[in-house]
Amino acid sequence: MNRFRASAALTKQWDHFDFAVEGPVATVTLNRPEKLNPLTFESYADLRDLLAELPHHEGIRVLVIQGEGKGFCGGGDVNEIIGELIKMKPAELMKFTKMTGDVIRAMRECPIPIITKIQGIAAGAGSVVALASDFRVVGRKGRFAFLFTKVGLSGGDMGAAYLLPRVVGLSRATSLLMLGDTIDAETADRYGLVSQLVDDADLDEAVAALANRIASGPTLALSQTKSLLTRELDMSMSASMELDAMTQALLMTTEDHAEFHAAFNAGRKPEWKGQ
Repeated sequence: MNRFRASAALTKQWDHFDFAVEGPVATVTLNRPEKLNPLTFESYADLRDLLAELPHHEGIRVLVIQGEGKGFCGGGDVNEIIGELIKMKPAELMKFTKMTGDVIRAMRECPIPIITKIQGIAAGAGSVVALASDFRVVGRKGRFAFLFTKVGLSGGDMGAAYLLPRVVGLSRATSLLMLGDTIDAETADRYGLVSQLVDDADLDEAVAALANRIASGPTLALSQTKSLLTRELDMSMSASMELDAMTQALLMTTEDHAEFHAAFNAGRKPEWKGQ
């Protein structure tokens, strides 16, 4: 029993995507392949709430987000979302746009590393979910499209104007967000949007290998590294170096750091405990 967690068990049943836990790896599967796994009001809310739960369950060390079928995610459902949004009043619209942003913020602030597996298209909101992940493993048929201006909306949706320039640079982000053109996997890789580009037949294996590598690694070190990468985006150099120093000093007191030293001298691999 973890005294820092509520007594409720991790929610295993979600109505708007499939969710599975195998050892330390949790997997969300968007499960409407006939429509390229679109996001809906309900799936946004479910994903937001799942991301709030996961950090409080120590057994889960990696989250994989994937889509069923030939594409990762085609974005928001045109009729189920756009068709409803045009009927809404400003207060309701603000609730929706804040909710979608909450998903992306939760992905970045969640201490658990997140991998997206991208086969086929990652478009609109799907492209931003991929962008907010820590690792994007992409098959050669993968494609990205930040389509927001093509539906008459700002390209800076869900934090895209904040995150994308920091990943691919301002010039390329400007083209992607303003023009909304689709880019193939090779171009996305050249831009720096891809963490690992693999043959489509090897995609599942590559994602599993990365997830297992992260899950078997030093959990505290990885989670703190993710936190620093997110927090320091808006910090001055001096503030960043101060935060680095404080974090590093804290990690130097951990069992995992001592375990590295013992394993090095014993000529064996470290047995990380996440402590």
